Amino acid sequence: MNTPEAAVRQVPVVIVGAGPTGVTAATLLAQYGVDCLVLDRWDGVYPQPRAVHMDDEVCRIVARLGVSDEFEAISRPALGLRLLDRERRVLAQFGRDPAASKHGFPQANMFDQPEFEAVLRANLARYPRVEVRGKSDVSAVTSVGPDAVLVTFTDRDTAAEHSVLATYVLGCDGANSVVRTAIGSTMKDLKFEQRWMVADVVTTTDLNQWDGVHQVCDPSRAATYMRIGPSRYRWEFQLLPGEQASAYATVPALRTLIDPWVGGASDADLELVRLAEYTFRAQLADRWRNRRIFLLGDAAHLTPPFIGQGMGAGLRDAMNLSWKLAAVLAGELPGDILDSYEQERKPHTRAMIGMALAVGWAMTAGGGTGDIVRRVLAPRLRLIPGMRNRLVNSSTPALRRSTMVSASRRPWRLEGTLCPNPALPDGRRVDAALGQCFAVITTKPLSVEQLREVRSKGAAVVVAEPRTALARWLRRGGVRGAIVRPDRTVMHAGRNIAALCHRVPSMRMADL
Repeated sequence: MNTPEAAVRQVPVVIVGAGPTGVTAATLLAQYGVDCLVLDRWDGVYPQPRAVHMDDEVCRIVARLGVSDEFEAISRPALGLRLLDRERRVLAQFGRDPAASKHGFPQANMFDQPEFEAVLRANLARYPRVEVRGKSDVSAVTSVGPDAVLVTFTDRDTAAEHSVLATYVLGCDGANSVVRTAIGSTMKDLKFEQRWMVADVVTTTDLNQWDGVHQVCDPSRAATYMRIGPSRYRWEFQLLPGEQASAYATVPALRTLIDPWVGGASDADLELVRLAEYTFRAQLADRWRNRRIFLLGDAAHLTPPFIGQGMGAGLRDAMNLSWKLAAVLAGELPGDILDSYEQERKPHTRAMIGMALAVGWAMTAGGGTGDIVRRVLAPRLRLIPGMRNRLVNSSTPALRRSTMVSASRRPWRLEGTLCPNPALPDGRRVDAALGQCFAVITTKPLSVEQLREVRSKGAAVVVAEPRTALARWLRRGGVRGAIVRPDRTVMHAGRNIAALCHRVPSMRMADL
């Protein structure tokens, strides 16, 4: 190392990027007592909205951050998804429950990303262990031997160059990731690229539309419409070859596209608050880690927006990695468990991208022949395994086997899936009872010896009372108990409770 170690500030974790993924990772690490430095090129929240949808699984992560009530105040439950033909006739409808689901939240939630990011940042400010430094351009991320990473960045106000020595670095710096380039990782193109225009309109006029997401399946111009707030609406239109979004920069021009939805509203009733052009891509990084440097969010994957999982995938990355990293830093778990991050998240993300591509194909492929095929297949999409879960009940695939997910031969395996989050007899939801470390959920009380063993490892114990949703979940899985990880994923499940107690990993880290 050229710079003397004594002259360089040292911090356990440096996070590059303060978008939703980076702030989520920093908050989760701070909850475990890990000091973090977050570096971002922007001085505050990036002002342009991008993501607008969050499912009930990701809402559990938001609740874990401590901002569930704040998110509820700025979000709007949606009724699901409609596939429409080019004449706006319904081909198929996939409903979502606007009430609390098995995870404790509505299955589909619409929101404005800058508002959400403001909530995340305000919450992060509660944690003195995290420093967020804006206007910081990271120029180099270099491994220094086997145990450290040197991060070099420039203060855009003073032009001064700084260095910091980190034990781990998380690259949450988006599609043009400096960290990804630094570790020699490249994006693999999954053969999808389309130019789209995104328009946000504010109006107090009631548009009298079904309160869900509308996907127009038109090979000449696919489109999406959704309500994302009390008075805010979004339209997305595929751009034609040679067409520019700037051609629709006024309400009268945009109205040629949105008129089927706005009905009798006058131009004066509609305020165009945002117009932007995006290229939607499907890409996956070939590797997500180099020693102590990790990629998360858009730095590791780009998902077309057709199933609303782009931002959520980044939050899932942060949830998966943060508890593992905190436990390794504390010496509670061995360093090789960090290998499970890419083993688990990469296949899951690839599956979600595949589902998004399938919906994108349903919207845009095949010309006139495609229209005929859509009329036949769209109502039957719910019959396709995987697609049925995504469209009908919002469930995502189970995580693959890893050092932190056991294999199972049971037909209804629980390993790799999220445990449910129903209300317990005492009124709390399961997540509140599980804490921030490992937990055992069992159909019968543990013996004194078993309870002592489990608690000595820092794990919580939840007994599933007979005839409750939690007990039915275990019974459907054919087991009497399950080990649940800090991210609410089932690590192992079985019928032998004593063996289950022996398998609980030790993670004695007090909730903060």
